[in-house]
Amino acid sequence: MPFIDVETNLPANKFPEEFLQKLCSTIAAVLGKPEDRMNISVKSGLAMLVAGSSAPCVLLSVSAIGATDTADKNKETSTHIFKFLTEELGLSEDRIAIRFYPLEPWQVGKKGTVMTFL
Repeated sequence: MPFIDVETNLPANKFPEEFLQKLCSTIAAVLGKPEDRMNISVKSGLAMLVAGSSAPCVLLSVSAIGATDTADKNKETSTHIFKFLTEELGLSEDRIAIRFYPLEPWQVGKKGTVMTFL
């Protein structure tokens, strides 16, 4: 049950539904998770400064159970996300940063309980 949070100073019209679907498919595939378990939010039009510049940028967070807990997994995921964002949004790699957060099943609530019991 991965959570993908995108924060950007780009306008909302850069993130139509097809962008979200492609992002979902891309990240689900690399994490080895079903698309119907993905949770994605985009916060656009934010006032942001990355590396001392307010040029277009994206900060992306990936939180997941069992998929973000090693450097090797995160390196592979990072490669795919950077490729996707540079191609889809026309950003250079220096305008993108990714944060990875490993989650334990007891840290994610679903259906009135936590994932540990589902």
